[in-house]
Amino acid sequence: MDNKKPTLFTCLSPALLHLYDLNNAVVVIIDVFRATSTIAAALYNGAKQIIPVAEVAEAISLSKKIDGIAAGERDGKIAEGLQHGNSPLEYRRDFIENKTLVLTTTNGTKLLHMALNNHANTIITGSFPNLGAVCDFILKENKNVVLGCAGWKDRYNLEDTLFAGAVIHKVQEHFTIHCDSSLTAISMYEQHMHDLHAFAPKLTHYHRLVDRFGLIEDIRFCFTPDVANVLPLYKDGKLVKG
Repeated sequence: MDNKKPTLFTCLSPALLHLYDLNNAVVVIIDVFRATSTIAAALYNGAKQIIPVAEVAEAISLSKKIDGIAAGERDGKIAEGLQHGNSPLEYRRDFIENKTLVLTTTNGTKLLHMALNNHANTIITGSFPNLGAVCDFILKENKNVVLGCAGWKDRYNLEDTLFAGAVIHKVQEHFTIHCDSSLTAISMYEQHMHDLHAFAPKLTHYHRLVDRFGLIEDIRFCFTPDVANVLPLYKDGKLVKG
């Protein structure tokens, strides 16, 4: 191993996050279906900023104070008390441009707050729609990286692992990677990289979103690289275009 290179680790579940040193590392929050895809889409389409919050009541209260848009989901559907959900396709430019989105989700925003509580000092969010921007940023920063998979209620999921693998596939030469979860991620990604859309129906979260709510177009967007290629950077309580 080349000890002069920064390290890269993959955390496969929020329940494992406490095992990783987040100090002076870039932490990439990954929630492919759908929070980090939605964040990329909203910022790409001109949102002023996105404020991730833990609870629905907090989203409603804060959005009223700042004239923002309260949005989010619980268990895949629009959360009770909210008018807007967690679909990346909902945040078109004619709706979201120059507005603030206050977002709460089952897994992704929860993981972001966990990372903050574990002393992360550089946090970005990533999904296939902004794969290129994520890779460019971590290469430029030249710091240790922790790829944090949001999973599903602390359980492992494949789509977040696939994205971690996509990042590793692009940047591996620049990092010291001695981490079985990273090897799992890149192996899984390289096995399916040429047709992620064909692999998607095997995923449990696919069925949670498509069979129950018919969100097949959301899935297609979330698995399409670089269609919303911006860098969401967490700064002073907000995600802004980095």
